[in-house]
Amino acid sequence: MVSKPKFTAQQEQIARIAKAISHPARVYILEKLNGLNSCCTSGEMIGDIPIARSTLSQHLKELKYAGLIQGEIDPPSIKYCINRNNWEIAKIILNSFLK
Repeated sequence: MVSKPKFTAQQEQIARIAKAISHPARVYILEKLNGLNSCCTSGEMIGDIPIARSTLSQHLKELKYAGLIQGEIDPPSIKYCINRNNWEIAKIILNSFLK
């Protein structure tokens, strides 16, 4: 039986990043958080974006899974911000891939 080659870690990482930025709401969230250079809550974002709060939560979850954002728990809410380390890595990886 011939085994199929596996995807590389970099290919999987590119796919995770691409999935994370594949929706305009996620692009909006990333632009907003990157422009703020600080953190904000989902409640502070919901007034500016044409989606339901539950949908916003799902988008934040995807961005967090991809490692592009992080959440700081500040009861009773969570403040989201860009994960600067992973943001720089994503830029390098995508730049290399898109050459």
